Amino acid sequence: MIVVTGVSGVLGGAILGGLRAVPGVEVAGASRSGGGTAVRHADFDRPETLERAFAGARVLVFVSAGYAEDDVVLARHGAVVRAAAGAGVEHVIYTSLAGSGERLTIALAHRWTEARLAEAPFDVTVLRNGLYAEIPAGLALAGAAAAAESGVFAAPLGEGRASVVARQDLAAVAVRVAAEAWRDVVSGGARRHAGRTYELEGLSAVGGHDLAGVLSEVTGRDIAYRAVSLGEARAGLAGLEAYQAGHSISTFANIGAGLLEAGHSDLPAFLDAPRPARDVIAAAVRSGIRSGR
Repeated sequence: MIVVTGVSGVLGGAILGGLRAVPGVEVAGASRSGGGTAVRHADFDRPETLERAFAGARVLVFVSAGYAEDDVVLARHGAVVRAAAGAGVEHVIYTSLAGSGERLTIALAHRWTEARLAEAPFDVTVLRNGLYAEIPAGLALAGAAAAAESGVFAAPLGEGRASVVARQDLAAVAVRVAAEAWRDVVSGGARRHAGRTYELEGLSAVGGHDLAGVLSEVTGRDIAYRAVSLGEARAGLAGLEAYQAGHSISTFANIGAGLLEAGHSDLPAFLDAPRPARDVIAAAVRSGIRSGR
């Protein structure tokens, strides 16, 4: 059996749905809320729930726990690693952060988790996911109304660009790797993904001018990009949790410094036609505008 964590989230849910469509694969989801035999109760903040949730799993797709203070994420991820070992899981596939994000504040928890997994008594595959194309899409959507009125899209990205990838593409890679890992475990053959780290960076990069171009296309207005300072951006994040604001500023600063453009990606080895980042962003902005978000 394959167990997928975090299935109440977009990435985990897409991975679970993809694996359910693979013939011959037995799969169950796991989430904080649970939901019977199809979705098991696995609360990362309650370690006592995890080993039971992973019972019978030969392959575990460990979707990272997401935003929280670093000490909270480390505690959650450490509990997952220990529970997977205790449950006798044979292969863990972890969704980590791409190498281009090494200087981001969110990198600490991912690299710590990779180190803990490397010490564990099971095979490991690390999927180093690039930044989601949905992140700049959200930034563009947040500024769409003001941009349509003023003709200016203002964002704290400097003149930098970030390599981004569609979340659905990352889910598709995880589905393929998990299904192949499960078949290898069941057959007793060579485990092709064991000990491998895959850099799943986006194949194209976007910056402020690209987002202004998307907004021009979507709204039918001529919209220009204007870079704003990190200080100005920080003031606009006042309603967020402190760690969320810190991670956001870290992302903006890295983009502005030109540090989030990828030089290499393993994505083409898994997907024949990765979704173009600009198309993903434009579709998300259109959908958001139509729905009034």
